[in-house]
Amino acid sequence: MLKKILQSNLTMAVVCFIGALYIRLVRWTGRWRIEGEEVPESFRKAGKPFILSFWHGRLLMMPYCWRRTDLTNMLISGHRDGRLISQTVKHFNIESVVGSTSKGGAQATRRLIKLMRDGGIVGITPDGPRGPRMRVSEGTIALARLSGAPILPTTYSATRRRILGSWDRFVLVLPFSRGVFLWGDPIEVPRDADAAMLEAKRIEVEDVMNALADRADAMMGQPRVEPAPPLATADPSRT
Repeated sequence: MLKKILQSNLTMAVVCFIGALYIRLVRWTGRWRIEGEEVPESFRKAGKPFILSFWHGRLLMMPYCWRRTDLTNMLISGHRDGRLISQTVKHFNIESVVGSTSKGGAQATRRLIKLMRDGGIVGITPDGPRGPRMRVSEGTIALARLSGAPILPTTYSATRRRILGSWDRFVLVLPFSRGVFLWGDPIEVPRDADAAMLEAKRIEVEDVMNALADRADAMMGQPRVEPAPPLATADPSRT
């Protein structure tokens, strides 16, 4: 039934408008702080692009992770959920690039590289669009290698939230929360990296992002969200 309802463009627009209103409600009724904002700000001032990397389950509040997210272009899947996200973040002046860095993602990857070469910033969920949860895809590392742009991991947590039963364990933050955004240090992927180096970088990004999420949850008095099994034992049908 929900799928049929969301096939209507008008209904989709209304749902996304309400979603954007909810995000603003959570932000403006809460007390939020940002740690490490000087990291993306230093890149912006120098006119250098970067890849803003965050888990799919921590997507809700990302429009407020940095005062300049209006400069961001976000990679969105072509699935229905992707269209919902795309139209919602549009309310925050975040543009979308439809595609994937994995299956059939060459066109999207070329578009992202061009945006970054022009000084743009790209937001990406390295475990999206379908998981495994909190595991970095090879495509994300390849994008960093091809573009020469560093990966900047970021996350958030809050004192009032619900963890949904979706594959990504989506973190639904509630109004009147205390919250924190955390930024990690940039991670570079050498252009001449061989297969072993690319895998080492993939694991490094994954470990850093999970450590950031754990730290943010601990700061807000929340239990950690468990990642899915490592890629070696994950479902090979991942997109």
